[in-house]
Amino acid sequence: MSDDELSRTFAALADPTRRAILARLAEGEATVNELAEPFDMSLQAVSKHLKVLERAGLITRGRDAQWRPCRLESAPLETASAWIDRYRAHWSDRFDRLEREIRRVQSDKDRSRHEQG
Repeated sequence: MSDDELSRTFAALADPTRRAILARLAEGEATVNELAEPFDMSLQAVSKHLKVLERAGLITRGRDAQWRPCRLESAPLETASAWIDRYRAHWSDRFDRLEREIRRVQSDKDRSRHEQG
């Protein structure tokens, strides 16, 4: 996935309405009307959110006669998760080293107090 695709994924995920739509689609496909039900917004506004999700590759829209179901596409989420995991491992290692250093400093401080006392 290119940086532009990753940027589109994170930009799409930045909005709580779009995250709620993805959560609903994780349960199964749905129409625009079904996706719009829980929101206090127009169908046009929901359609704009769906276009952002579609451009990011997070959903696809099918066509079954007049019914156009939306489906969740997991590949961009998996790629974003892998990207985050790389940094999680990096920061976890840094935090572990920081914790060891804090313990060492605290131990030295405790030893020094004990020797003075």
